[in-house]
Amino acid sequence: MIKTIDWRDDTVVMIDQKRLPREERYLTCKTHGEVIAAINDLTIRGAPAIGIAAAMGVALGMLRSPVTSPSVFRETFDDLCRQFRKTRPTARNLFWAVERMKAYFSRIFPPDAPFDAAFLRRSLADEARRILNEDIAINRRIGGFGAALIQSGDAVLTHCNAGALATGGYGTALGVIRAAVGQGKAIHVFVDETRPVLQGARLTAWELMQEHIPATLIADNMAGYLMFRGKIDKIIVGADRIAKNGDTANKIGTYTLAVLAQAHGIPFYVAAPTSTIDLETPAGDAIPIEERAPEEVTSWGGCRVAPEGIAVFNPAFDVTAGRYITAIITEAGVAMPPYDESIPAMAGQTRLNEGC
Repeated sequence: MIKTIDWRDDTVVMIDQKRLPREERYLTCKTHGEVIAAINDLTIRGAPAIGIAAAMGVALGMLRSPVTSPSVFRETFDDLCRQFRKTRPTARNLFWAVERMKAYFSRIFPPDAPFDAAFLRRSLADEARRILNEDIAINRRIGGFGAALIQSGDAVLTHCNAGALATGGYGTALGVIRAAVGQGKAIHVFVDETRPVLQGARLTAWELMQEHIPATLIADNMAGYLMFRGKIDKIIVGADRIAKNGDTANKIGTYTLAVLAQAHGIPFYVAAPTSTIDLETPAGDAIPIEERAPEEVTSWGGCRVAPEGIAVFNPAFDVTAGRYITAIITEAGVAMPPYDESIPAMAGQTRLNEGC
């Protein structure tokens, strides 16, 4: 299995996704600042993976923090959480992971507890590792539920990278495909390039080739033509945030695919853990959309491809309304419309099982 991120010898080790597919190199982060930089520059990306990185980054920061007093220790922890919350605004899993670390910190270090810095540091690192291991198990459950929706012989289109590289391992949308292939189903995957950063061409294509799953790479603007020709049976994508009503933020270009899918009568599925669900966001228009540097559009591989001075609009995500989504596949099962009923019920049941 592709190892996206790990806690190793009191450091955070992650595969450098900027270098793929040309080079498989791992970055070792020794400070929380290096983890923050890796999240910001897309060394690590994908909502679940970002959440894991944030949890490990908080634990790493506390491991390196000076021991002076309980109050300073608490202040340092709160400051680390604030720093990580500022990295990527759209990915719900980032905020979920930070909140989970905060809740855990409160449980192991209540106001009247004795101050044992070594115990607290070890415990926070253990919790971050649990988040990683749970994510892998969750992805496998998502894959199991989603595989039931895939038939042998299906041609499946996916967008961006929602595979092992976007998670702790195995993947969400690609996890569904992996699970279907593991059941012996013959699947062919069409991979959108996913401009402007080419996560599909660089990362999804690489993952599928690693596992010898048949795949064809296409430019994003070829997807509609393939649907028109009857070459696509299903579409499966991941998600960065899912609102209470089912509206879903995912990599820019997802909305276009969803509208095209409805026009051609093709099922459109979203695969994501329940930690991606944001019950505090009622609808998609309240989801914050990150805008990234214009250089992602004007340049590629260090070479400028657009004229100097051209204005650039570069949102990293778009929002697909729930009415375009056939089903949302989670580790708790498959949510069907109406989402304003099925999603809160599913997310609530997951939290009940976690004891939260």
